[in-house]
Amino acid sequence: MSCIRFNTPAQRQAMRDSVPAMLTAEEAAALHPSPPVTESKIRRLRLLATNANPKIRESVASSYNAPEDVFAALAADPDEGVRSCLARNEATPCDILRQLATDKSETVRGWVAVNYFVPTDAMEALAKDRSKTVRGLVKWKSELASA
Repeated sequence: MSCIRFNTPAQRQAMRDSVPAMLTAEEAAALHPSPPVTESKIRRLRLLATNANPKIRESVASSYNAPEDVFAALAADPDEGVRSCLARNEATPCDILRQLATDKSETVRGWVAVNYFVPTDAMEALAKDRSKTVRGLVKWKSELASA
């Protein structure tokens, strides 16, 4: 017995007719709202930001809901992956992005360079970065902006 199923034209048409209409992003968000950010969630983020596992700290660094002091603490994290997640997070405050623009890691500086919300002065500094890769990312991003 074959495991391949062949549908008749009538069956295929019936499947096409029963497909739900595509929702806009706004309609989907209205149907599935995000839960509110509560004090317990903030406490949990603060606790997880100090976890020994760098992957857990990376998840906090990627959160849009972490408070500024948690972002500041994670900017000094010894793990490059944590700082990279922070550098690419669009919710990271500008002052922390400025700090990460001078990070010792080329990867972190590269993620800062492609972050849409990085301040102009940090981008100017990254345009003169010692890393050819970081300078290339700055150039690539500026070309995208002018296109």
